[in-house]
Amino acid sequence: MEIIEGEICLDYIHLLLSIPPKMSIYGFMGCLKRKSSLMIFQRYENIKFAYRNREFWCKGYYVGTVVKNIEAIRSYTANQKK
Repeated sequence: MEIIEGEICLDYIHLLLSIPPKMSIYGFMGCLKRKSSLMIFQRYENIKFAYRNREFWCKGYYVGTVVKNIEAIRSYTANQKK
């Protein structure tokens, strides 16, 4: 897996990733959410009480595939804070 670009805003995160075709998107997103929430709760111990006992991420996510129009996706990701 490779993180190509990312943008972090107040209430959401946009990532442009490259994952192998054999990897399940569902499995990858579950692992990403699980591992990152554990890291956040270990670093900021007081935050777990504000997020319903370790439910940090929402259940849903959006995934789109990029083949030909990668520059448009990069522009969209880079300009999220504007």
